[in-house]
Amino acid sequence: MNDTLLQRIIHNPDICHGKPCIRGLRYPVELILELLSSGMSTKEILKDYDDLESEDILAVLLFAARLSQVKSIHRIAS
Repeated sequence: MNDTLLQRIIHNPDICHGKPCIRGLRYPVELILELLSSGMSTKEILKDYDDLESEDILAVLLFAARLSQVKSIHRIAS
């Protein structure tokens, strides 16, 4: 199921400047994460963005979890 969820997140240089977004709908992953971190519930997000599906929210969370599994982070600028 995880692979199916991750297929909902796309990277296309012609959509949202290449940022990861949901199913090409021009909703960047970072937007959904910001909404969730601001305290919005999945239900509220789905109500405000009616073309999103609950699986899209799960895909965003899985994508973020996978990103956080990097082995190390290096500072490239100060």
